[in-house]
Amino acid sequence: MMFKNKLALAILAAGISTQAAAAEIGEFNGTKLSIGGYVKAEGVVDMPDDGDQDFEGSMRESRLNVSAAKEVNGHKLKAFVEGDFWDNNTAPDDTTYAMRLRHAYIGVDNLTVGQTWNGQFFANAPFDVEMVNFWGLGTGTIAGNGAVVRPDLVVHYTLGGLRLTAQDPVWSQAAFPDLVAAYSYRTGGHAFNLAVTGRDVSTEVGTDPLSDADNGDDSEFGVAVSAAAKLQFADTTLALSAFTGEGAAVYAGWGYNGATGASQDADVDAATGDLIKTTGFSAGVTQKFAANLRGTVRYGQVEADEVSSAMDEDTFKMTNVNLIYTYMPGLDVGIEWRDQNAGNRPPTAASSSMRPEGQQVEMFAKYSF
Repeated sequence: MMFKNKLALAILAAGISTQAAAAEIGEFNGTKLSIGGYVKAEGVVDMPDDGDQDFEGSMRESRLNVSAAKEVNGHKLKAFVEGDFWDNNTAPDDTTYAMRLRHAYIGVDNLTVGQTWNGQFFANAPFDVEMVNFWGLGTGTIAGNGAVVRPDLVVHYTLGGLRLTAQDPVWSQAAFPDLVAAYSYRTGGHAFNLAVTGRDVSTEVGTDPLSDADNGDDSEFGVAVSAAAKLQFADTTLALSAFTGEGAAVYAGWGYNGATGASQDADVDAATGDLIKTTGFSAGVTQKFAANLRGTVRYGQVEADEVSSAMDEDTFKMTNVNLIYTYMPGLDVGIEWRDQNAGNRPPTAASSSMRPEGQQVEMFAKYSF
């Protein structure tokens, strides 16, 4: 029974490693302080379908977190703050980067309030396999868009396997928060999650397809359903997920205008003002070859039933294959090959795609503490 409980906790912690890796540094006036995070060196070879091959090295993904926890009048109180170095988009040859806020939240017993993972993330990431790609985690799930994965304000309430979430809406003029209700069930090392999402979406598309500044008051309520499972068979882990519905494109990272970052117009057909439906799925397997060596193969895709006439694709597809070696406890080195059929962000007059269509190979070393 103890082994099963530990295994269930390990499944839950997948994808939230920075919080799980924190080390306690002391107790002061009844408050336990912990520090965690990781330092990661990565080198990425871009092999775009259109354009020249290039290489980019970076330490910007490195992150640091601090947490404080204590018990007050029988209640568990926690505060958590984390940052990394992706705040400013400087020139490629500039090595000075600003720190940005990733997480800042307060937890009291079963209630969490602050900037942290959205409800879609918790309905999928703990049930997925391990990926290295910083720009494509969760592709194929309802939580695939990193641009909205940590809203400015989130409220989570958990009770057993039930998680109820209200979060800062993507559409700035929404009448109420974006909502997620999810239930997780774990048994014998396996884990399952079923989630329902709902949000107020404007149906008056502005003149700028990437802005909601001109949107009027007309809106519709978009509902989507997501299911995810993680199955453990000795040294083999299998992960499956699927979702479908309206109002989910901006959270999935693919919609009417392709990969449109944080724009809520991803969910609306600009020609008719109707909500589009997005459908996605992912499948992955991780094999533990030895105590210190593991590998993963994963495929994910998202399809929009209506897309702009300017779009070449109605489906975003990504494949990841990685091999990770734990050189010593806390220190991982590895390599990942990935391929995607469209850029993570479409080119605009102001910027180019952060991750272009085509293949990439990433080599990395990561020390977690």
